[in-house]
This record gives sequence, structure tokens and C-alpha cells, in this order.
Amino acid sequence: QVQLVESGGGLVQAGGSLRLSCAASGRTFSTYAMGWFRQAAGKEREFVAAISRSGGSTYYADSVKGRFTISRDNAKNTLYLQMNSLKPEDTAVYYCAAGYRSSSREESMYNYWGQGTQVTVSS
Repeated sequence: QVQLVESGGGLVQAGGSLRLSCAASGRTFSTYAMGWFRQAAGKEREFVAAISRSGGSTYYADSVKGRFTISRDNAKNTLYLQMNSLKPEDTAVYYCAAGYRSSSREESMYNYWGQGTQVTVSS
């Protein structure tokens, strides 16, 4: 089992940047594929980005491709999401997730979730 705690959210102006972190504790972090998802008010949770166990493969939603970068530091048991050129439509609660299976865009493939961190982008 793994526990996940997100941090780094906040209020930023459009065009700005934020870096989210997800600290993992418990079972060996490197055994999990990891992902970021987000949920805007009144909307369903959606896929943002995913990364393989080694960090060698990454995947992005079309809406964030070229602006967001997912990475991980297995030595520090931490997942990151660098978010640049933020837009008001990026406003959401961002969740990190860990899964036993290969990195995926599907929520059902993830076994553990953090509590989320709020990102608000003002226009």
C-alpha cells in the first residue's frame, strides 16, 4: 500500500507556472506507475498525465501537451507536475494516483489516490 500527499497548488495568473508535487510513503514508490488527474467544479475527473515506473515513458492529455511536464524522482519517492502557460480552464483540484499496472489514462487502472490540491488560474 502507498500513501500519497499532493502539494504545490495555489492561485496564479494566466500565463504563469506552478509545480505540483506528490510525496509517496509506504511500499516502494518505483513499483508504481503514476498519474495526474484533475477535476473542475461541476465536471468529471479527467486524465492529465501519466508516467511509467522508470520514468522512461510519459503520456499527456491533448489539452496540456506542450505546457505540462510529468516527472518522477524514485530516490525521493516523489512525483511532479510542472505546469507552464497556465490557462483559466486549468483551474481544478489536481490528484495524483498510483497503480500496479502500466501507466494509463484510465482512472480504473489506479489503485491509490491522494487528497488533491487546488489550482486556480485567474484571467
